[in-house]
Amino acid sequence: MTAVSQDVFSELVGQDAQVQQLRTAASSSTPTHAWLFTGPPGSGRSNAARAFAAALNCERAPEAPGCGQCRSCSLVAAGSHPAVSLVSTENVSYRIEDVRELVTTAQDRPQGARWRVIVMEDADRMTERATNVLLKAIEEPPPQTIWVLCAPSPADVLVTIRSRCRHVSLRIPPADAVAQLLVARDGLNEQQAAFAARVSQSHIGVARRLARDEEARRRREQVVSLPLKVRSASAAVLAAGELVANAQADAEAESEARLAQEQAGLRRSLGLEPEEKIPPKLRAQFKRLEEESARRAKRAVTDALDRTLIDLTAVYRDVLSLKLEAGVELVNEHLRQELSEYADLLSAEQALGCLDALSTARVRIGQNVPPLLAVEALMMTLIPRRSRAA
Repeated sequence: MTAVSQDVFSELVGQDAQVQQLRTAASSSTPTHAWLFTGPPGSGRSNAARAFAAALNCERAPEAPGCGQCRSCSLVAAGSHPAVSLVSTENVSYRIEDVRELVTTAQDRPQGARWRVIVMEDADRMTERATNVLLKAIEEPPPQTIWVLCAPSPADVLVTIRSRCRHVSLRIPPADAVAQLLVARDGLNEQQAAFAARVSQSHIGVARRLARDEEARRRREQVVSLPLKVRSASAAVLAAGELVANAQADAEAESEARLAQEQAGLRRSLGLEPEEKIPPKLRAQFKRLEEESARRAKRAVTDALDRTLIDLTAVYRDVLSLKLEAGVELVNEHLRQELSEYADLLSAEQALGCLDALSTARVRIGQNVPPLLAVEALMMTLIPRRSRAA
């Protein structure tokens, strides 16, 4: 079964009200000039921002914005639309020079497009000085410029910015909605789709990769099995090294897949066949994609490691559910027997302590603490207390 053609909003499952809000805005001749997209990891806030940027400049707008098939939509999907800037940072915070450059870009007229759109991922990583630079640009925007900021929650953005943006709040979609998307779009059977949606905790991108890639499933199984094997300090150090190596391998595979997808999208938008030689005058566009992929590499490792820690967090939530006899389906239901045996080694309080340690490790890695150092400290905390004397 082949994937069906979809518009740019097709992956925003379980967000019907938000999608309607964005479609209406994209159809308007006077959309709000500044937007704030918020939602937890897996809610699709970056995908929503990109989809909105595509819809604003879609060739079928204002009648049917966001078709996903026109040249403009394809260019946005490939990250190479001349009037759409997709911005992220690999650092703890945005440099003030970066924000000033964006403000300068915002002044340019969108040649050949309806709107100049600047999508700023991780807007919560702006320092107060950088925010003040951006504030004036948002207060007095050029007539054809639209800012789209992304952050985990409204509280993560200074109130001076927040008060000048139209807010779009996204949520984690239901697992059954994610499963239905995987069946309809990717041709998976219902069992594959349900498993991938559950263990990915409704993260569509992760669910698709797990469903399609046997190696990705193997790496995840290694990750969620690690705590069950750690009984000593030496085992904890070895487990930390394995966990970081797994995250790096996962990030590399995901980066390669994303680059291939973007290159294929750019080829389609330029009318090139999959194996056709790239004409010299078009090579610069493909080179930009490769350079952007290289810049994302470090951030991809951090994101993959964070995803790994989310998977481990699910393990301890499952353990806590078993300890409390909650009677609910586990995220790792296929490991119920192993998790039940592991739960016998921990008290409910210890499981909560492990969840706190995982949260701390995620914060540390987000603050640029060396990943191996942060994960080694984490794995030492995860050793069951009854085994530490051994």
